[in-house]
Parts: sequence; C-alpha cells; structure tokens
Amino acid sequence: MRPRQRTMHMVGNAHIDPVWLWQWPEGYQEVRATFQSAIDRMDEYPDFVFTCDSVLYLKWVEESDPKLFEAILKRVAEGRWKIVGGWWIEPDCNIPGGESFVRQALYAQRYLQERFGMVATVGCNVDPFGHNAALPQLLRKSRIDSYTFLRPGPHELPLPGQHFWWESADGSRVLAYRIPNEYCTPGSDIGNHIDKSLAVMPPDEPELMIFYGVGNHGGGPTKANLDSIRRLDELGGLPRLPLSHPQAFFDAVRDRADIPVHTGELQHHGVGCYSAHSGVKRWNRRAENLLQRAEKWSAVARVVAGVPYPRAELTEAWQLVLFNQFHDILAGTSIAPAYEDSRDQYGHACSIAATTFNRAVQSISRLIDIPAEADMYPLVVFNPHPWKLTEDVEFEFTGFPGNAPARMVDDEGADVPVQRTRSYATMAGSRRRLAFRAEIPPLGYRVYRLLPGESAPGSTAVRATDTVLENEHLLVEVDPSTGWLRRLYDKDNDAELLPEAPGPHAVVVDDPSDTWGHRIDAYDKELGSFRCTRVRLVEHGPVRAVLRVESAYGNSTLAEELVLSAGARALEVRAVVDWHERLRLLKLRFPTAIDTASATFEIPYGHIERPADGAEESAQAWVDVSGTLPDGRRAGLSVLNDSKYGHDARGGTIGMTALRSPAYAWHEPMELAEDGVYEYLDQGRQEFRYRLVPHAGDWRAAGTVRLAAQLNQPAFPLLETYHPGPLPSRSGFVEATADSVVVGVVKGDEDDSDTLVVRAVETAGRAVRTTIDLPLLSRSVEADFGPSEIKTFRVPLDPEQPVTETDLLEWPLDEPVGTAPAAARQGAGGAGATAGKAAG
Repeated sequence: MRPRQRTMHMVGNAHIDPVWLWQWPEGYQEVRATFQSAIDRMDEYPDFVFTCDSVLYLKWVEESDPKLFEAILKRVAEGRWKIVGGWWIEPDCNIPGGESFVRQALYAQRYLQERFGMVATVGCNVDPFGHNAALPQLLRKSRIDSYTFLRPGPHELPLPGQHFWWESADGSRVLAYRIPNEYCTPGSDIGNHIDKSLAVMPPDEPELMIFYGVGNHGGGPTKANLDSIRRLDELGGLPRLPLSHPQAFFDAVRDRADIPVHTGELQHHGVGCYSAHSGVKRWNRRAENLLQRAEKWSAVARVVAGVPYPRAELTEAWQLVLFNQFHDILAGTSIAPAYEDSRDQYGHACSIAATTFNRAVQSISRLIDIPAEADMYPLVVFNPHPWKLTEDVEFEFTGFPGNAPARMVDDEGADVPVQRTRSYATMAGSRRRLAFRAEIPPLGYRVYRLLPGESAPGSTAVRATDTVLENEHLLVEVDPSTGWLRRLYDKDNDAELLPEAPGPHAVVVDDPSDTWGHRIDAYDKELGSFRCTRVRLVEHGPVRAVLRVESAYGNSTLAEELVLSAGARALEVRAVVDWHERLRLLKLRFPTAIDTASATFEIPYGHIERPADGAEESAQAWVDVSGTLPDGRRAGLSVLNDSKYGHDARGGTIGMTALRSPAYAWHEPMELAEDGVYEYLDQGRQEFRYRLVPHAGDWRAAGTVRLAAQLNQPAFPLLETYHPGPLPSRSGFVEATADSVVVGVVKGDEDDSDTLVVRAVETAGRAVRTTIDLPLLSRSVEADFGPSEIKTFRVPLDPEQPVTETDLLEWPLDEPVGTAPAAARQGAGGAGATAGKAAG
C-alpha cells in the first residue's frame, strides 16, 4: 500500500499528571496554562484540533479562570476542542473498586452534559499500568463505545491488532486502540516520533492514529510540532497527516468486518504498583466502603425518618476519592509530600461519609421503640449488606458500677454470649470493650440489650490451647517453630488443607526494582522469613478465642492475632507490621495441599481466572485456589483482605504482598547511589486484616464474595437510650433472593429526591433471575442478570410510579450509546423526565 493511500490521524493532546513529581497545586496551574496554550494554538492554526480528557480539569478551569472556560466552550461548540475520556480523572485501572469506575463516569458525563450539552463517547486512559477485564461493560454502560490506551505495550501483551473489539465477561464490547510508541512528544520536530510509531504498526493498515504534544507536566502541541506536521505532510512520503481526533479515527474503522476480538484484561505493566504505598491503598479501600455504607443508610433514612438525602455532601466526598484514584497517586508512584495531600483528602472524604452515615443511623435509631428497663443499656446494630449478617461485633462500653460483669439478650429476650476483649483505653476503670456474635436482618438493624450479670455460656464453645483453636467447623494448629499453621482442618468436608511441610509464611523478598516494579514478573527471590518469637493464647471465652503469634526479621516485627469464633467458618487474622527494611518486600504465603493450574482473583465488579504460575497479579478483596487434594477430593481456600491488592498464586499456594519498600518516585534506569539520601515506602507501623475461608472446592458456594464484603464493611454498633417510637426492635430494608446477585449500592437518585437508585451485580459468572425485595418501599424488582452483569434501577418512592432500568449514568436505556437522554439534552430534568425500560 502506497503511503498516501493511508491516513495517520494526528491527535493533538496534552497528557497532564495533576500529581506525580509535584503536588496538586502545581498540577492545578499546569492545567490552566496548558489549556490556554491550546486555545492560543487554535488562533494561530485554523486547522488545529485539541483533544482533552479528565473532566475534572475542565471544572478546575471553570472555577479559576472563567474567561478561559468561555473560550473552551466556544471551541467545543465549533468542534475544534474534542472532549474524550468521560471519566473524572485518568484513574489507575486495577485498584479502584467497581463502583468507583461507575462514579468516574457518573460525575464526569453528567458534568459534560450540563456544561457542554454532550457526553464523551471515546474512553481515553493513556497512562495507567494495566486495565481490568470488566472495563468494557463499565464503559459501554456509561455511553462510551471506544477506548484508547498505551500500556501494556506489544512486548508485554501481544494483541490481535492495533485496534480490536475489547469484550468483557458479560459480552459488552468497546472498540479499543493501543497507541503506538508514546502518547506525548518533545516540543520540537516530531518526525522521529512518527517514524517510531509507523515502525510498530501494521504496514498495510489504511487508518492509523498517533498522539502528539508535550505531556506529563502538561504543555500540549507546540508551534514546532504543528509546523513539522505540515512540512512532513507536504513531502508526500508518509501517510496523509490530517490534524484529527480519536472520534474521527474510530468512525473510519468501526464498520469494518475484519476487526479482531480480545476478551479479558489488558495486563501487565508495573506490577509493583499493586502494592506500592500501602497507606494510600488502605485509605482508598476505607473511603470506598464508608461512602457506599453512608449512601445506603442515608437512602434508608430518607424514607424511614424523612432526613434529606445529602447528595451534595456525598458527591463532594466521592469526587475527592476519584481524584486520588489518579494513577500516579493510587499506584503509589508519586513523591512523598503528595501523600500528605492524599491523606488529608481521603480523610476529608471519610469524614463526610462518617458524618452523613452517623446522621442517618442516629435518625433511624431514635425512632425505634425501646422500652425502659432497670440497669439496661440498649445496643442497636446496623447491617450494611442486603443479606442476613452473622458476624462478631465489638463495641466500647462504660460498664456497670463496680465493674460488674455484663450479659446480653437479643430483642426476643434470648441470651447471647458476650465476652470481654482488649479495650482501646489503657487505664483502670469501668471502660471496657465487649464482643458478641450478632444476627442482623438484610440491610437492617436489630436491638440488643446489655444487662449486669454473668454472660450466658456459648452453645458452641471454641476449644483453645496455646497452639490450637477449634470450633464445630474448623481446627487450626500453630507450629511455634515457624509461627504459622501446622494444620488447617475443614471439619465440614473432612479435609486437611495443608501439606505435610507447609513452608514459611511471612517471607522477605529481595526487591531491587523501582517504585513501579518495572521489568518484574514475580516476587519470588526470597531472602529469608520472619522468625517466630512467641505464641500465646490472649483471649478465650464463650464468643471466640485468640492466639497471638509474634515474629521478627532484622529490625522489623510482625504480630498476627488468629481469631476463631464459635460458629465461624473462617479464620480471621489481625496483622500489625512494624517494618524497617529497604528495597525488600513482605509476602505472606498461604500454602495448601491443593493441586490446581489456575486461581480466581476478584477484579472491579467481577472476577477472573489466571494461571497459578507465581506471577504477581492485581486483586480486589479476595483470591481463591480450588482443585483436588492428594486423595482426589475437591477442596479450596479463599483468602480475603481489607486493603491489599498485590497477590500471586503458585499451584495451591496463595501469596499476598503486604508491603513494598522501594524509594519514592524512583524510575528506572536511574540507579540509587550508595551514599544517596532517599525516603523509602512503607516504613514503620501498619495494620490490616485478612480471613482464610476453607471450602469444598467451589468459592461461589462458600459465599466468598459476600464474606469479603463483610470484612470490608463490618456491622456498626450504636449504644442507645430508652424512648418510644414507631419502628420495631428489628427490621430489614433490602434483600436479593439470588445469592450470586450482590446489591452493593442503594443511593439517592441524581435527579429526583423522591427516587432511589439500586445497583446490583451478578458475581458468580452465571445467568440468573432474581427478585430484589425492597421492604423499605413495599415493592420489589424482578430482573434477569447475565453472567457478571451490572444492572441499575431507579425506584420511585411513589408505588404508583414504575421502576425503570437505567445505564450507569442513571439515564434510561431507550436512547443510543453516545448520547444523553432527550430530557437531559433539553435541560428538562435528566433521567427522571423520560420513561425507561420497565424492570418491575
């Protein structure tokens, strides 16, 4: 094919890192300067087209430079300023939870519709370090039908073409394009950039696309860039070089019949990002869960107590979280001062979530009828999940006079075992911390009563010694010589899960790689392991028993408290690490006797099977290995976590990367000087929890997804007082009949204060029909879910109004992808003004 028979779409852009080797105020200014430069280039070059992603940047300009924003509005209307992305920011695409990706589009696309009368149809996320397999569905249901990216490169992941249909597990597709060479260029002549790009693209492809413009710290296309494009185009020896934009490219290739299909994730690049800076990972997980909890209970309080839904407050909090999911923040690759900013912003978001949640549950709790009773303290326990919750609950309590013992009864007067545990207060007196096992209705509450007296004995006591914990489901034994389990016996399935020689648990790995973990495939160069220094029984009562295992390596210490409760089918471990190693990594290994070739990892709003070959992989709240034991029977182990994202699986052994300690913002090929002064990640104290869930070989039947959600969103206890009220002593508000359908979101509608939004996802990868019961509104929703499908419903408070299914933007499904609903385009109230597909 002759050069001039081909078209190279030249996309002028400016990739902007608002935070990386600088803090966000500098990024804020660079956005403004870059956008002004783009406007100036349009005045000088009448055919210049600028492509802009990250909707937050437009909001920054709107609030700080109204004149510049007006100029952008004009150029958008002319078609010369092209808005792509459709997300609030360019997030990391492995670490945020599924709902965070929904909110990236929800707030961004609605902002675009409100300010510009349009939505983005091209996804653009050029800089992150891999892309999870659920994104095609998340994009498609956000009215985005195509996607541009750079990493992983051809040497990291062969793909069937430069552009291809990218398909997720539910069958959703977007037309994806891998940018050749780079997404930015020097400010000078870009002939070399064009040559490098052509060298890695198919020689007979008639439609090509490359990005140009100074980037990272902003800048955008320069005069030299544009002059060189004009000069090179006039020479005639290259493809035609029109100043173009991604939509034009996708429109040119979309209808071809020969486009190949890629199903699954786009990995790997920089696998160290899954675990770099444990702090920001923990802040993110906590904020996501606190916000979803606050939304659910604020929605309930809107109906039950008439409390206005705090939409503006929760939106502010979500947008703070979304900003800090920017890939160079959440991936842990920015400079150290950037994480002081991030800590504060996540803290502000969590404070808003906690405040709105407290307002909601206190408003509900005050309406519960709680009769007065001598010496009785009522405790209301709230369940944030739309299924019945049976979990240990802990709460701080200023005890009875004379430090008298406490007993507990439920709302029916039945005794409930309760035991004293370690209080947060280190002082003599009546302040104490108690633990008991609660059973709470789905997305509901239940009143328990605390009275003076001896606790009732547990009906299924836990047997405990200095090395053994056993209840009716599990038996675990610690080997004092290693500090880890000698036995993990699943009594329900008569299965011994551990091999005869389990090997070390807390392993220290040599990690000379940079902050990203470039050129790394697996963290397996072991330097040694933590040495057990002490094992002791620290708690034993009618509710549970706790073994504390203390270990040390070099100047670092590790304490793991193994918690087994009566009736529990999982072993919880509460870990505290005081880490003082550099250029090393702590990997917790969980060996089993299971023979398997693959493992299952949770990803945002989904799961994926990967080879159990020891490679470092990203995961959300759980990883599972299932297969056969030496005797041929099936068995499995799920490992759940509350803040960790880097994992591996080698055969039947799961590894969880607890922390990494490279230098901050260190990028190869730079080498660290022997006498250099550097700050290293993850130094000092950190804590986290995880759970081991043995099962008969099917993580779906074991309830792994729900158990992981319970670890991350625990029940909330609230000490109350006596008062009359219209509410009963227990109530539930939302429940799905199919176990595999998880209702993760119940929130206020973005357009209508008299409507709630319910979002659910099918988690087993199997089609199912379910009923979502909403006692809160005295109605229900029936729906068919495809495998791994996400569905969203608008449920009016008025029972005479129909329930409608929407996309992820909370707009009806009866308009084509790539547009906003007619009502939204006309400014007539958004989704609430257009009838959607009937759902129930």
